[in-house]
Amino acid sequence: MFTRLRVVAKELSLYNNFANPAAGFKPMPKTFNKLYFEICSFKNLINAFYKARRGKRNREAVADFEYHLEKFICELKSELENRTYGPGAYTNFYVFEHKKRLITAAPFRDRVVHHAIVNVLEPIFERMFIYDSYACRKEKGQHKAVRRFTEFCRSNRYVLRCDIKKFYPSVDHQILLRIISRWIKDRDVICLVRKILESGKSILESEYIPAWYQGDGLFTPFSRSRGIPIGNLTSQFFGNVYLNELDHYIKEILRVGCYLRYMDDFAVFSDKKSYLWDVKKNIRNFLEGLRLSLNPAKENVFPVNTGVEFLGFRIFPTHRLVRKSTVYKFTRHFKDLLKNYRMNLISIQRLRSSFMAWIGHIKHANYKNLCKTVLNKFRTK
Repeated sequence: MFTRLRVVAKELSLYNNFANPAAGFKPMPKTFNKLYFEICSFKNLINAFYKARRGKRNREAVADFEYHLEKFICELKSELENRTYGPGAYTNFYVFEHKKRLITAAPFRDRVVHHAIVNVLEPIFERMFIYDSYACRKEKGQHKAVRRFTEFCRSNRYVLRCDIKKFYPSVDHQILLRIISRWIKDRDVICLVRKILESGKSILESEYIPAWYQGDGLFTPFSRSRGIPIGNLTSQFFGNVYLNELDHYIKEILRVGCYLRYMDDFAVFSDKKSYLWDVKKNIRNFLEGLRLSLNPAKENVFPVNTGVEFLGFRIFPTHRLVRKSTVYKFTRHFKDLLKNYRMNLISIQRLRSSFMAWIGHIKHANYKNLCKTVLNKFRTK
């Protein structure tokens, strides 16, 4: 009897934590302090530089920073320690991957700071993330998410597929800082995080669609600071921290067994359609506390045996296919590369590496016939 009372008390405690959804989930009472000088340490900044440099050594800004490495690291360390550091201006450009996206690139020295912050904060929050959160985490990733999705398809009849409408432009700074401050009690770290957030908020103004939630006044959506730039390492990390609230709500409060998330795309599995519609309603209500909403065009319940699109694949319980739009995008890209190769603008190694990278992606599906079809298409030209 006393054991049962303890279980009920624990459940009531979890419920009270979510009575105000924006207050979030509190699985750990432990807090962390005195982290700022760990972020500013010479060792951490050097480590952050090598991570930021990875795959970008041939770029002018990176080469220049590396040439004056000791000088620039010392300057950065001094600015951080004296609280005079300020982020620089972003470079903005659009990419078209299924839809138009605004990507922002911070100056290289700021990217070093982003890595320095994540180096210290990520291990703290990593232990709080659920197992089935797959984006931007070590030993996780897109293909493991796809394999897990397939596993759930084999043990359930239906899936609720959702994503969050304009997630990155909609992330509320006040709520995000409240979530981080729940465990990080170092005011200097919070101040530095706030600087990073504030530096990118104006960039995404054109991407944000004003939304009103319960208790808002007429001008509330315009007065709150919001938005994290797509392209920053910190944005990926902060996005995971923000939606970790949703993960724990679904797992701990709704008691959903088969659930996974890849950034703002997530899926819930069950044998009952009615159960999934109820889950969707609860999720929609919870997200309002985070000042987020579901994308109406991408929230639906599907039978798994008809195949469900997820992360570039069409997934069935028995096999996976590459999504047609993914194939079209690659063939268009490879056609341009082939043209540049014939004009001697790129090497055969560049052409081969691009094709092999695509093979590395599609090999997680039934891909052999697809490869033959694509290659035959280019042989005839």
